[in-house]
Amino acid sequence: MKKALVALIFALVPMGPALAETEAYELGDAERGAKIFKKCSSCHQVGPDAKNRVGPQLNGIFERKAGTQEGFKYSKGMMRASNDGLTWNFELLDAYVENPKALVSGTNMSFRGLKKEQDRHDVLAFLRQYSLNPQDLPEAAPTAFEREVELAPEILAIVGDIDYGEYLASECLTCHQVNGTDEGIPAVIGWPEEDFVIAMHAYKQKLRPHPVMQMMAGRLSDEEIAALAAYFAKIER
Repeated sequence: MKKALVALIFALVPMGPALAETEAYELGDAERGAKIFKKCSSCHQVGPDAKNRVGPQLNGIFERKAGTQEGFKYSKGMMRASNDGLTWNFELLDAYVENPKALVSGTNMSFRGLKKEQDRHDVLAFLRQYSLNPQDLPEAAPTAFEREVELAPEILAIVGDIDYGEYLASECLTCHQVNGTDEGIPAVIGWPEEDFVIAMHAYKQKLRPHPVMQMMAGRLSDEEIAALAAYFAKIER
């Protein structure tokens, strides 16, 4: 029943080119969207050096079939949606950014969504600069990926002890699910190690606002964070 409902939704929403080039830009302010996109940049990269991280890189996202970014392991929910024909046009991206789990049941994307329509349209106008016929787009300098916190190279170079990370993880797993489900608490398995380290240091420096995570991260040494990163990275979704 659920699969049939998802297929019906996709059938009712146009899958072809969603908007003419000029119409897409009128829908949002790309410059403002670049600033809002920083909320997304802990998981997604876009631009000339973009790579898959916690989420897939978003170059060429418009008119790309869901679940097809090379080198990224998608959730079963996203792959079901892909098999049902989900292809990212403006309307579907807008719906997904507003509430990811409402559009794709079972997605690993734990972001709660952007509720303000203008915020979504501005972000999509920004992302649109990196999709389809870039030579026809207005002049815009690509935005480099910005980390939440800049760490010394020696911190990022620490090789985590997986066994020690497994020992430390017992406290994390009182909340986070080892099977990758979120149930309101973001999954942490399968993260690239660098992303995990940066996120934990962002909590440690109180750049991320969650008070419990700030407290937990504040107790950890650089070596302990690296060990946890190594352990969680090895667990497949």
